[in-house]
Amino acid sequence: MLPRIAFIGTGGTIASIGSDPFDLLDYNASDERVDARTLLERSGLLGTIADIVPIDFRRMDSTAISSADWADLASLCRQLSRDSTFDGIVIGHGTASLEETVWVLSLVLEVKVPVVVTGSMRPLTGISSDAGANLAAAVRVATAKHEDGGNVFVVLNDEVHSPRAVTKNHTLRLNAFQSPWLGPIGTIDGSRVSLARQPRPKAAGFPQDLLRRLPRVDIAYSYVGADGCAIRAFVEAGARGIVSAGFGPGIGSPAETAALADAIAAGVVVVQSSRAGASQVVDSARHKAMGIIAGNDLNPQKARILLALCLAREDTPQKIAQVFQSI
Repeated sequence: MLPRIAFIGTGGTIASIGSDPFDLLDYNASDERVDARTLLERSGLLGTIADIVPIDFRRMDSTAISSADWADLASLCRQLSRDSTFDGIVIGHGTASLEETVWVLSLVLEVKVPVVVTGSMRPLTGISSDAGANLAAAVRVATAKHEDGGNVFVVLNDEVHSPRAVTKNHTLRLNAFQSPWLGPIGTIDGSRVSLARQPRPKAAGFPQDLLRRLPRVDIAYSYVGADGCAIRAFVEAGARGIVSAGFGPGIGSPAETAALADAIAAGVVVVQSSRAGASQVVDSARHKAMGIIAGNDLNPQKARILLALCLAREDTPQKIAQVFQSI
């Protein structure tokens, strides 16, 4: 008997239809995306390596995803995981915001089956599209035996990545998704799934309903000459939190640092990240004295999500600092 997998289609490049096989760049011009069943039919996967049940969730570009979509998707995954006939869940997702969605799911999901998120760098209709291959690999991972069945995985280009580390670092290449300095946690070779380690965390204790009331949290990107104007604008717009995507080891320009100090005085929680995108930021004595929280090794977009969840849970700044260092 074939394993039974739920496939949730959310749109994205993996479901997109270009104008011709050589349309690999501007395929979104038509805004045409197929539903989950059609994607499975065109990939040739139905009735092959698994009994795959298509579930049409959204047909959207992932740049348009919202926290409400995250909440609905998490609820759907929880509902499907309670169906004992399913051995796993695969989600087809646009690559633009894929790393943020998987990070959210890893923080809020408490499920007993694997949840595997995949996408593609080329549209379904493109020459040498990776859509079918990535989908097949994701199904392989979803049906594999795992030490801890309820983890969230990212699968693209025959590699398995953890939600915490993975990021998209190229606009076009098939190997665009990487885990800087850490590398993939596993590989898929044909039908063989090899995992060197499990992703972490499985879940961080955040209730799913927090996704429906996330406060405004903004990211301030550092650059030579940054004068803090963006930070002041975020505070004026009602931000409850700001993530500083600072230079190198994690520090803003002098003007930004002054603006961040004013933001903290106004009650805004500030987390320091780095625009470098990998490794820990320095938890400097100066930042500690100012009340700036070190963002560990999370990139700015993932630090933003974690900060928003903490604020929605009404954590104190001290508790938020502990969460960032322990997660």
